[in-house]
Amino acid sequence: MRLTTLRHVAALSLALLTTPVLSAQITDVTGRAVEIDLPAKRVILGEARQIHVIAALKGEQTFDTIVGWRDDLIKKDPDSYKAYAERFPQIERLPRFGYVPKGDFSLETAISLSPDVITLNLESEKSAKESGFEEKAAAAGIRVVYLDFRIDPDKNSEVSIELLGKLFGAEERAKEFIAYRRAEIARVTDRFATVEDLKRPGVFIERAPGISGENTCCRTFGPVNFGAMVEQAGGRNVAADAIKTTFGDLNPEQLVISDPEHVIVTGSNWAAESDIDQFVPIGRGADMTLARERLANLMTRTPFPELKAVKSGNVHAVWHQFYGAPYEFFPIQQFAKWFHPDLFADLDPEANFAEFHRKFLPVTYKPGYFVSLEKGSN
Repeated sequence: MRLTTLRHVAALSLALLTTPVLSAQITDVTGRAVEIDLPAKRVILGEARQIHVIAALKGEQTFDTIVGWRDDLIKKDPDSYKAYAERFPQIERLPRFGYVPKGDFSLETAISLSPDVITLNLESEKSAKESGFEEKAAAAGIRVVYLDFRIDPDKNSEVSIELLGKLFGAEERAKEFIAYRRAEIARVTDRFATVEDLKRPGVFIERAPGISGENTCCRTFGPVNFGAMVEQAGGRNVAADAIKTTFGDLNPEQLVISDPEHVIVTGSNWAAESDIDQFVPIGRGADMTLARERLANLMTRTPFPELKAVKSGNVHAVWHQFYGAPYEFFPIQQFAKWFHPDLFADLDPEANFAEFHRKFLPVTYKPGYFVSLEKGSN
């Protein structure tokens, strides 16, 4: 081994030994007080898609303290997984876990990895309590911290970013990330503040059509998550009055009556999970020709051919994974351009998201997160 390499290893070892570890109390998104040594030295991610945040905080050191993660990234977002695996080949060897609410997360395997903390999404809380997961983890000296980027993002996203900043020793970077998100969203909302009589087009946003089952309409979003993004972008979520939860089903007759000016579906590369393969496969580096074909096919279902949006060609798809990552500034900007093209003629969401990658992420940017049908194609 070369002398310089030996010196580097010695310096790194000394840095790890001398990094201050402080016992602290943090409060997760459930309001639970958690006593933990910070920064955490060994972390298991109860949802691998949390990596979209951690990477923005840690950059080249993203995986330094992650000792295991859920298998959802490789199943539900394989294009992002590929990007991170190319940059960090060691993640191919990371132990993978199932989903707590489904009962296939092996706590015994997790305990064998000696983690300081397991991060879980908020929707896992009920199952983790009722199954004894929380109690057993605590008995093994493992802290459980709940995060949320999905159920109530307006309330919990920034809190969750701050929590990850503390767990990963990146509190200042977390502040930078939060400030960046706010500024990018303000590019849209500040401009609306100058419009006296904003005309909000009706928008229907369908959740993950074509992934499974009979592929019928109309699973959608209530007043949060993508529903809130539609409103922030100057649209009117036509399902907001009927659905008060994060997700729900709108009656097709209600959709016809609302007759939205725009239809948006969420899509991703779900090849590993879909039983019908009719979803719109968008995401990093997506095939836009295939995506448009799939999107057009979805619009042949009842009752879409009757809708104003379909007749006029205002049909779009958005990357589904934005619903669980605090990158919502990008769809808010793109939605605003779709809904108010004249007002946002100078806004370039694609360039802004590419800039975000350069500034915050250790992986390169590739387009493919949105697709629209050509006008008149329906």
